[in-house]
Amino acid sequence: MQKILTALVLGVASLAALAQTPAPGAAAGDAGTVKFAVNGMVCAFCAQGIEKRLTKLNETGPLYINLAQKVVAVQPKAGMQLDVAKVKAEIVEAGYEVTATQPVPQTVAAIRAEMKAK
Repeated sequence: MQKILTALVLGVASLAALAQTPAPGAAAGDAGTVKFAVNGMVCAFCAQGIEKRLTKLNETGPLYINLAQKVVAVQPKAGMQLDVAKVKAEIVEAGYEVTATQPVPQTVAAIRAEMKAK
């Protein structure tokens, strides 16, 4: 019984350590799809300006911008990671305020479908 308990405790400790270990190739500040809450976007020209800046980044894949919800969702290209600080800086330099940043497990397509359903 003692051996089983010890093995269980070691297994839980190993899983906890594994959960805190970054994925291979991931650096601090990197994430998968990220949703940004952005103030100041009021028209299609605003969305176009943000889209133009973000598509110039090498790691940026699909984008979704929702003016009504004040959301910009960015997904990295396949096999790449987003530098969240870099993306946020691009939005700020375009003249908008980023009020929140949230890594999410969904793809941009799933976020688009979710937003349309609201």
